[in-house]
Amino acid sequence: MFKKRVLSFILALISIITCLSLAGCGEKDNAAQVYFLNFKPESAAAYEELAQKYEEEKGIKVKVVTAAANTYEQTLKSEIAKTNAPTIFQVNGPIGYDAWDDYCLDIKDSQLYSFLSDKSLAIMDDGGVYAIPYVVEGYGIIYNNDILNKYFALKDRQTEINSTKEIKNFESLKTVVEDMTKHKDKLGIKGVFASTSLTTGEDWRWQTHLLNIPLYYEASQINKDTDPTLNLLDAKNIEYKYSKNFENIFDLYVNNSSTAKTLLGSKSVADSMAEFALGEVAMVQNGNWAWSQISGVKGNTVKADAIKMLPIYTGIEGEESQGICVGTENYLAINKNSTKEQQKASLDFLEWLFSSSTGKKYVTEELNFITPFNTFNEDELPDDPLAREISRYMNDNSLKSIPWVFTAMPSENYKKSIGSDLLDYVQGNKTWDDVRKTIIDKWKDESK
Repeated sequence: MFKKRVLSFILALISIITCLSLAGCGEKDNAAQVYFLNFKPESAAAYEELAQKYEEEKGIKVKVVTAAANTYEQTLKSEIAKTNAPTIFQVNGPIGYDAWDDYCLDIKDSQLYSFLSDKSLAIMDDGGVYAIPYVVEGYGIIYNNDILNKYFALKDRQTEINSTKEIKNFESLKTVVEDMTKHKDKLGIKGVFASTSLTTGEDWRWQTHLLNIPLYYEASQINKDTDPTLNLLDAKNIEYKYSKNFENIFDLYVNNSSTAKTLLGSKSVADSMAEFALGEVAMVQNGNWAWSQISGVKGNTVKADAIKMLPIYTGIEGEESQGICVGTENYLAINKNSTKEQQKASLDFLEWLFSSSTGKKYVTEELNFITPFNTFNEDELPDDPLAREISRYMNDNSLKSIPWVFTAMPSENYKKSIGSDLLDYVQGNKTWDDVRKTIIDKWKDESK
């Protein structure tokens, strides 16, 4: 019995010594573990595969949790308060940083920051660097070139425009779209544009992305020597000078849609992308992230080389030199309240992701990111048609991209109010003046 007790004591002592040498029985693993709270549901599977690859290569666990669509802020609030909080999280531009600055680590001395081609893209505060963009995206009017070519080949079309290269402004866009609507049966489509999705939570293409264009043109006139996003952030009031231009393009979408106005409140983004993928429509407003949705639709009939993009024309003077809307609201931050080991492990993972052959392959081929990092060569673009279109527009020196100023909008409630009014407008319950009033008054109210 005595020998057994001595043996048990020795084994326990060995266990204690072993634990101490490993910084405490499992604590080392916890300290070094990376917890990435992902913003993009469409990228969840790719990130989970990456986590497995990283553990195989480096022996470090990466936990990936993906928030459901339109719930990231709520999920982050819940997760950040936990003992095992995210070590990597995302902020939505300058306003997102303003909400989460107490949790953002200064990473100005990191290798990740050194990878950034344009250092001004990072979110900086008092000399520190607190969030870094990891993808540049763009959006415009995606179109099926096969359907457009079929239209241009019609003998009885009523326009003198012979190709999409001649669509340079709202007037030419409107002319082509309305004539296509008249010939939709011959073209084999249900409508020129996919459904204008106005279900609550599915209206971001209009109350955020479309509204960005008139807001940009107004903001760029406030102070021409200052970034338009910063102009908007400081604006206590907006005049909304280009309300008519927003109305122009929104009405064009709605009046030439595959779905009746009264049914738009039941349509989602997935619905509209499926319509495009199945060849039921010729055009849809969306960004390069839509490729995974298009290619993933069962029965997809649209050829990859037929998928092209046009700028969103609204009738603003000089828009012939306008490109597509390019920018980002996706910034990575490191949780400064995590342990030093977790912070280092998290930066190591991100640096591996954007510089190693394995990581870059996933970024390019699975995540389909157009990154702002100098670790990628020019030929390392995502192999999808929309990424190539974004690159084509960005490299066209005759065109000026429209930056993403919507990050300066006062709040999500502001956007939701506009989305609600747009639905009431298409259903005939509100006028465009009502929509305009909401855009102006809500800004003033929330900027106080």
